[in-house]
Amino acid sequence: MVNYINYTSLILIFPLIGFLINGVFGSKLKSEKLIGSISVLGVSIPFFISSLILIQMLSSNIDERLYIVNLFSWIDVGSLKINVSYLIDELSIIMTLIVTGVGALIHIYAIGYMHGDKSFWRFFAYLNLFIFAMLNLVLADNFLLMFLGWEGVGLCSYLLIGFWYDRNFDKSTTADAAKKAFIVNRIGDFGFLIALFLIFTNFGSLEFVDVITQASVLQSGDELLTAITLLLFLGATGKSAQIPLFVWLPDAMAGPTPVSALIHAATMVTAGVYLLARTSAIFILAPFTMNVVAIIGITTAIFAGTIGLVQNDIKKVLAYSTISQLGYMFLACGVGAFSAAIFHLMTHAFFKALLFLAAGSVIHALHHEQDIYKMGGLKKYLPITFFTFLIAALAISGIPPLSGFFSKDEILYKAFSFGSFWYWFFGFIGAGLTTLYMMRLVYLTFYGNENFDDSIKPHESPKVMTIPLIVLAILSAIGGLIGIPHALGGTNYFEEFLEPVFKTSNSQLPFVFENITTEYLLMALSVAISICAIWYARNLFLQNLKKSELIKNKFSSAHNILVNKYFVDEFYEKIFINPIKKLSDSFLWKWFDIKIIDGLINNSAKFIQYLSSVLVKVQTGVTENYVQIFVLGVTLILLKIIL
Repeated sequence: MVNYINYTSLILIFPLIGFLINGVFGSKLKSEKLIGSISVLGVSIPFFISSLILIQMLSSNIDERLYIVNLFSWIDVGSLKINVSYLIDELSIIMTLIVTGVGALIHIYAIGYMHGDKSFWRFFAYLNLFIFAMLNLVLADNFLLMFLGWEGVGLCSYLLIGFWYDRNFDKSTTADAAKKAFIVNRIGDFGFLIALFLIFTNFGSLEFVDVITQASVLQSGDELLTAITLLLFLGATGKSAQIPLFVWLPDAMAGPTPVSALIHAATMVTAGVYLLARTSAIFILAPFTMNVVAIIGITTAIFAGTIGLVQNDIKKVLAYSTISQLGYMFLACGVGAFSAAIFHLMTHAFFKALLFLAAGSVIHALHHEQDIYKMGGLKKYLPITFFTFLIAALAISGIPPLSGFFSKDEILYKAFSFGSFWYWFFGFIGAGLTTLYMMRLVYLTFYGNENFDDSIKPHESPKVMTIPLIVLAILSAIGGLIGIPHALGGTNYFEEFLEPVFKTSNSQLPFVFENITTEYLLMALSVAISICAIWYARNLFLQNLKKSELIKNKFSSAHNILVNKYFVDEFYEKIFINPIKKLSDSFLWKWFDIKIIDGLINNSAKFIQYLSSVLVKVQTGVTENYVQIFVLGVTLILLKIIL
């Protein structure tokens, strides 16, 4: 029998090869189809190999599903020994399938979306490089290799957000948005790096298995574990755009729409959730950190959801929706429901990637118009885009039996069972907000009057763009069926599959007797608030658009706060950015750099110049003087020897 684990290295090699071919020879390849095909194959082949590994894992015993694939020794300095080796288990294979599966569909879509771009080859080279970095992140068997992938996706994010560096975006340039994403992520990465130092100093290893084994013998609430987990969570808040480091993600919409779908919806932004899931056995022993994670998660979900209610840019609405949904995932992690977090991560990858790609189809049809108030009536022009967008919107709203219903319901139920009533309550409110801003998007974009310019003739996107939409729509519709709760007479195969990974963390959770009546009630309330939000959005934004303007005017102060995103960017600008700029300008540059650093170098040069001007006088050019000096030198040496 073929052991497909032996082919793990190919999962990473193919996207790297795609990057190298397009990166080195792409400018000489004249065919967009060839460039796109190379890039798509670089992701599709790893998906096929990962699928074979999954099938092999399902046919093997539960205790035989963990594999370490060691490729070569990377660092061997003193006690620090790091290998380039990859961990294959239930969690990593699910993440690999999401990255390569959704990634392949987005690559196919991008062939149509980026058609005619002058840097077509460069775009696909960056996409393959991102996939390579992301696969290193999710497959790594040690913290340092994960950190390499972590920084790699940050670099690719910078390159892809600023891909159209010569264009303006929201009163700034795409280059500014790329720099903002890069710098904000470095703040979180600093916390991750300090955590690595603490882990190696105290455990003598950076391998997940070794660290978790040693950490598991420590007492719950240990100060060391609390410090390490808080620092790791700081890294996660940066990568997954949580409070207070969420400000980069909305600006990241400056990149091409396939970038938004791949990096900022389905893969990179979920890296923080994956980090917590991978180290769940450590986090579960730090109750203080767990509470922090849950509070930050649910606060972010509500915070971003309210902002999403009033944004007019179609991609900005989806960006704040992503931040909000990531908040739900962190809420799940904070209450110990790590499998529920990964379940929602998977379903979210389906419907959020679909939402972004469908939004890209709309933008493509309207000649890059992104203001939803300049759309309307597109349903008849873009039937496939409309239908797939609607499925995704209903899925994220938690309408049964679509995928989002099962994953979000599980998070809310676990929040109620393992967390507190308030966690559930704010999650419940967040569910209503999600439906409201998503249906607002649907009605203003596809229904009502045609508000776009008469010169624009919208038409459906080509098949290379619509086929990925259809596939993602199917996944958004049925993807949740592998996690049907027992209360509905099903089997949560997804949770059972991940059970070995979270066995240690699950054993630390309090036993809660399953009350089916309570679960039914929570489900009913969740669906009810979504249905009410759909009705309200239809009444407000479809049947009575003037009423929405009246509400906006009546609550103008609140509306102004939400439109300006609670003035968080302005707050950061005033409290952090401007003081740092002034410090850098007046002290670090004009005083320390110019007067101290430059002064030290310039004055040392002046001193040497002065010294040389004195010594040069010795060089008279007269032979008699040189003979006298020579004799004097010999005389002094003889006197030294005699005395």
